[in-house]
Amino acid sequence: MVTLMPRCRIVHLSGELGAGKTALVRGFLRAAGVEGRVRSPTFTLVETYETDIGPVYHFDLYRLEDPEELEFLGVRDFEAAVSAGGCMFFEWPERGDGVIPPADLEIAFVFRSEGRAVSVAASADGLVDALVGRPSGFPGKLPE
Repeated sequence: MVTLMPRCRIVHLSGELGAGKTALVRGFLRAAGVEGRVRSPTFTLVETYETDIGPVYHFDLYRLEDPEELEFLGVRDFEAAVSAGGCMFFEWPERGDGVIPPADLEIAFVFRSEGRAVSVAASADGLVDALVGRPSGFPGKLPE
């Protein structure tokens, strides 16, 4: 996923509490060279990390009362910063509707009787294929 970031700057993560959204971001940050503590932004709303690919901003909008609160946090400034490198992760993106930027990549986690299912949607052609390691234009369907 780290190698895809030139094509994928904005990632929306959805799913129930405990579904794995923060764990995915933590794994991404480790792969991007972050060695220190990786905190969940549940109470701070945003955590910032300097990585090998540029700045990474991890937002958790679960406690957000009104999407306009993001304007006070400077979400537009963060968006401008990642236009040259880095990325933004948004957990609970539906709580920021109308304010957060549209996703290049959307990842949804769903609990199943045995484990979890993950669905992935991308705005750029070939991005999902690259993410899951399929050759571009692969005619097969991923198992659910």
